[in-house]
Amino acid sequence: MTATLEAIYEAGHLRLLQELPLPERTRVLVRVETPKEDPGREAWLAAGEQSLMKVWDNDADNVYNELLAP
Repeated sequence: MTATLEAIYEAGHLRLLQELPLPERTRVLVRVETPKEDPGREAWLAAGEQSLMKVWDNDADNVYNELLAP
């Protein structure tokens, strides 16, 4: 069974907003995706980009640019 359901994260637990047609204690796999309108999402993505740019954009990488220059 595959289903997309909304839930709320509270006190360390996901609380589903609707019932599932599953027996009690059924093991499931969960994929978490926050809605695009989540205000914290943009800040989190910006922080991740800044962190990656520190790794990608550094003086040690200039050697590759020198090799590519005519």
